[in-house]
Amino acid sequence: MTNGNQVPPATNGSGAPSLWWVLAPLGLALALLGGTLPYILSTPDTAAMGRMSAMRPVGGPFRLVDGDGRVVTEHSWPGRFLLIYFGYTHCPASCPTALNAMAEAVDGMGDAAGRVQPLFITVDPARDDRATMKDYAAQFSPRLSGLTGTPAAVAEAARHYHINYRARPQTGGGYAMDHSSIVYLMSPDGRLAAMIPADEKPDAMRRDIVAAMR
Repeated sequence: MTNGNQVPPATNGSGAPSLWWVLAPLGLALALLGGTLPYILSTPDTAAMGRMSAMRPVGGPFRLVDGDGRVVTEHSWPGRFLLIYFGYTHCPASCPTALNAMAEAVDGMGDAAGRVQPLFITVDPARDDRATMKDYAAQFSPRLSGLTGTPAAVAEAARHYHINYRARPQTGGGYAMDHSSIVYLMSPDGRLAAMIPADEKPDAMRRDIVAAMR
């Protein structure tokens, strides 16, 4: 792990240097044409992403650590739908917005809420250790589990969900993380059930989740 004041190397979710800024416009164009590049924009076209997911399956194995230090995988919540968002605790706006919507959406599902496990996976493991993730997730909902891991483990999880991320140096020191922003609902059998815009309002997100679970 890097020091929290150092800028970690950019990654495309596979540990390789990211061409995020170069490929973003091209990625959108090819997505709209049914291309095969991963969707990499912060505000994705969900219809285009749906077409992409048919060609590039979303989801796969991960091995991360929760706030209590337990090693968790995609099989750690048998029988539940996983509501997954990738972000980081220093995120100024998009991550809190998405996590608040996720928490309110699930809380508003009544008895069905027990069938959904919300997960927040960091893309900034250098600063987001398990204690930080636990405290941050608790600000949104006791249901939300914050997950972290080694840079390699995080990159592997991100790769399976086509999440691109890179560190952006900030004036005066430190860095922010640019990252794909989308909420995934994965079915208990590990298949993609829905892709939901991260900026969707809680009521709309709840309706999308309930509809996908039927």
